Amino acid sequence: MLGRVRQAPPRSWLLLVVAIFFIGLPSVATNFQTFEWAEVLIFAIAIMGLNILIGYSGQLSLGHGAFMALGAYTSAILIHRYHIDYLATIPAAGLLTGVVGFLFGIPALRLSALYLALATFALAVVTPSLIKRPVDLTKGTEGIVLRAPVPPFGLQMTSEVWLYFLTLGIAALLFWLAWNLVRHRPGRALRAIRDGDVAAAASGINVAGYKTLAFGISAFYAGIAGSLYGIATAYVSPDSFPVSLSILLLVGTVVGGLGTIPGPLLGGIASFFLPILSQQWIPTQTWIPAQVASAIEKAGPAVSYGALLIAIMIFAPNGGVGLIRAGYGLLQSRLRTAGDRGTGQAPPDAQTI
Repeated sequence: MLGRVRQAPPRSWLLLVVAIFFIGLPSVATNFQTFEWAEVLIFAIAIMGLNILIGYSGQLSLGHGAFMALGAYTSAILIHRYHIDYLATIPAAGLLTGVVGFLFGIPALRLSALYLALATFALAVVTPSLIKRPVDLTKGTEGIVLRAPVPPFGLQMTSEVWLYFLTLGIAALLFWLAWNLVRHRPGRALRAIRDGDVAAAASGINVAGYKTLAFGISAFYAGIAGSLYGIATAYVSPDSFPVSLSILLLVGTVVGGLGTIPGPLLGGIASFFLPILSQQWIPTQTWIPAQVASAIEKAGPAVSYGALLIAIMIFAPNGGVGLIRAGYGLLQSRLRTAGDRGTGQAPPDAQTI
């Protein structure tokens, strides 16, 4: 008789619970709530791409909102001007944005981490102004209005539910691709580069090639997310992609957990609902001092982002995924200790050989 209770690996059960939650969500949620969760998945896709760049290759980007804008406008122009089916524009937007990101990654190789962050931040700053220039193509400040997506094949569901399942399917595919990427040779090479360029190069890794590849893959994910965002909102304009969007994606990456696959999903949830929470729920709470509630209501998401980042750096430096893993490890340790006591055996560190 074994003295310890064996615990089944949690990953398969967690994956099953998450799958049941997302698949069954439209059946218990309103159309508006379903649309909100579709936007959560869009943010998660963009954050997954940024996580590959920052969490796995160690390159900092503050301009991923610009890549989302490129993806959104690619789909919008193809739909509005060339009357291409919106489903066909999604991979086209991802591929074009991925190529642009790959090309942007080539000169970025010569920049240190600080200057790379400044260069990508400058990209996010100038993108809204650049979008306004070709008025005939982008409609300038007016933006491009699209039609709401219609479910294909005569599916009997609302456009919000169809958009949700479309986004869920694409997100599941892209997360699966990212999981396979980081488990095999490219992922090991990216982690080696993140931990040390010189050591990675001495091991025979093509540092320049993998760094530009990471930029391309990251931009590809952002382009897909931008395309879905434009199709979901049925409207794109320069004001839809401010600098704060890039900061929002970076916060989501850190909150979820750098260098993890489930992290972007948690980051997407935090990135979407945190601004809503800070503007609607916090100011109405009576237990919060009036001055604090008023300051939060005026500053909005900025205060929430700062407070959340400070709290994560102090209490959960590895993000939400790291906090969950630590909690599960503590629970498993206590269950193991309780099992040892129930069988009358001493803990492993107290046993003698």
